Amino acid sequence: MFDVRGKLEVETLLKIVLALIAVLLALQIIGIVVGWIAQLLTPILLLVVALVVVLWLLDRL
Repeated sequence: MFDVRGKLEVETLLKIVLALIAVLLALQIIGIVVGWIAQLLTPILLLVVALVVVLWLLDRL
């Protein structure tokens, strides 16, 4: 029988797994930051829209 195995060393596989974990962690952090920004901007955006509607109704726009 032939011993058909991958040519990658264990250290190389561990580096690949570590890189994938680092990418996943970075994506999680980016997602959290984007969520915070969305939570901060949503009330401000709603206030701006309400202000524009009020100004439009009062013919000041």
